[in-house]
Amino acid sequence: MMENFEPVIVAFCCHFCAYTAADMAGSQRLSYPANVKIIRVPCSGKVDAIHIVKAFEKGADGVYVAGCMDGDCHFKNGNDRASRRVEYVQKYLDEIGIGSERLEMVKMSAGMGYRFAQIATEMTEKIRKLGPSPVRPLDRSGIPANSGLTV
Repeated sequence: MMENFEPVIVAFCCHFCAYTAADMAGSQRLSYPANVKIIRVPCSGKVDAIHIVKAFEKGADGVYVAGCMDGDCHFKNGNDRASRRVEYVQKYLDEIGIGSERLEMVKMSAGMGYRFAQIATEMTEKIRKLGPSPVRPLDRSGIPANSGLTV
């Protein structure tokens, strides 16, 4: 494990709930790690397996998909589709050696700014303990590079 390792976390957040919860966390001046890069999506159900895998390929050490609470999806069942997709990709990540623990599905409502900050913090701490992703790009000296991941 590297001493100065700071993980890069990608959070795919649904527009109606999770992204609004992140905005609420900011409005309430709740702090969460700057390691979390938020990507707003119309619905968590729109996050495809390729989006998750590409996030890892481009340097993410951890990814989470954040959707609406059960029964509250603005697109009926997008959050359920996202949950099934995350489970599928977790199996794939185990098979290819990245590890399923680097990917999570979380659900929250728009008013849960505290929960968003809590999840961002917990995910960052968890990935910090796991260390850099095995597929994280390396710099010229063979050390995991600071990710050039942009959102």
